[in-house]
Amino acid sequence: MTSRLPDVFSPSAVQYGETVRVDDRTTVLPVSRRSARGAETAVGLFTITDGTATWTPAVDMGRIHLIGALTGLIAATLGCAAVVRRPPWPNVTIDR
Repeated sequence: MTSRLPDVFSPSAVQYGETVRVDDRTTVLPVSRRSARGAETAVGLFTITDGTATWTPAVDMGRIHLIGALTGLIAATLGCAAVVRRPPWPNVTIDR
């Protein structure tokens, strides 16, 4: 595993795509990175307008949805475990 670490974190792991000219003043430069398995994932893009560059990061909505689903699953599991151990309704006893 340590033999692959230099490949992942090396500057050659970051790849710049072809520049796209949007209009006379704006140019877009996409940036991606190569993972350890060789798959490319989008990192973001540089937008160059009138000589000023701004960075816009790419948002991985799949990862955000996965975190939300796992949070809900863990909350449901803990809630079910609490109900199985002690029901939420009160004890009803009738004394005569």
